[in-house]
Amino acid sequence: MGTKILIVDDASFMRMMLRNVLSSHGYEVVGEAENGRLAVKTYQEIKPEIVLIDLIMPEMGGIEAVKKIIELDRDAKIIICSAMGQQALVVEAMQAGARDFIVKPFQPSSVIEAIQKVEREEE
Repeated sequence: MGTKILIVDDASFMRMMLRNVLSSHGYEVVGEAENGRLAVKTYQEIKPEIVLIDLIMPEMGGIEAVKKIIELDRDAKIIICSAMGQQALVVEAMQAGARDFIVKPFQPSSVIEAIQKVEREEE
């Protein structure tokens, strides 16, 4: 089985696109959440190896979710998926503990490169 990944985005089509990219490259999508609150809950339940998370979501945004996940697991591997023009938020998320970021609309290759980079950090 490939690396276990949790996808967090309030747009179902973005989750579907990410799931398709990841699945076609041998990764295992073990869960999905449409907001930060559910992301934290799902992270606790399934302990994915990597989290792909959007920044702007209802109920709880990505930055707060990153902080809460890092509180639960300081070694959590989180990659931000962010639209252009959100650089300040990306910087804040990175300072909160995210490992990398992907700019939306993303190229499948940039998603895979970010995941491989985070996977290599373990070695």
